Amino acid sequence: MEYTLKELMTICAAREINNGDIVFCGTGISMLAAMAAKNINAPESVIFFETGAIDSELAHIPLAVADPRIMYHTSANGGLMDAFCTMQNPFVGQRVVGILGAAQIDIYGNLNSTVIGDYDAPDVRFSGSGGACDVASFVSRSIIFMKMEKRKFKKKLDYLTSPGYLDGPDGRKNAGLPPGGPDKVITDMGVMGFDPDTRQMILLGCFPGITPAQILDHMEFEIRTDRAVEIDVPTQTELTLLREKCDPHGLIL
Repeated sequence: MEYTLKELMTICAAREINNGDIVFCGTGISMLAAMAAKNINAPESVIFFETGAIDSELAHIPLAVADPRIMYHTSANGGLMDAFCTMQNPFVGQRVVGILGAAQIDIYGNLNSTVIGDYDAPDVRFSGSGGACDVASFVSRSIIFMKMEKRKFKKKLDYLTSPGYLDGPDGRKNAGLPPGGPDKVITDMGVMGFDPDTRQMILLGCFPGITPAQILDHMEFEIRTDRAVEIDVPTQTELTLLREKCDPHGLIL
């Protein structure tokens, strides 16, 4: 079956979610990825939102985390404090997966979603962290959506909004953060992970028809590519459930 890059990105993220995971997601493709996982490969995962809805049935895809549809047939409806306490609970937080996006990322998975340019006189000012800094700081692992562009994969961030591995293997520990950090970076050309020893980004997989060299051309920094394989295309079952069950009206896709 033919598929779009957005469909492949969504399914790649969904494949990273397992039964028993507690998924914290925002609006857009991250919400769709969480729904796809629950409908395709991780039916026993639990989705929750910063607005407090926990384990929604999600019969229809919500357009935002404040959309009333996130509260349909939930196990519980709490509030912002409940959501962020869930992430910071040391017993629950070990099972939480956060799905994030940003304007910039560096080799250690640190994110910028605040400004482009100088902070006091920026070229562009974004909405900022929202809950992203809390998610990146406290959950056991995070999945990051990024578009492959040199202006996004930066040697040095214009501003550090949300921590990845900061400056290396002991960066989070030295900053007083719990174990955790970014796990995968899902792009429109391939998927990156992080070396367990150096905590630097590495290339794990290329989308069909994409080479490691092409991916490196879209980054300011060099990463290891020797572990990269070609990513499996979506199956007919994955695409059918994504299109017909998760997003039948194409609101995100």
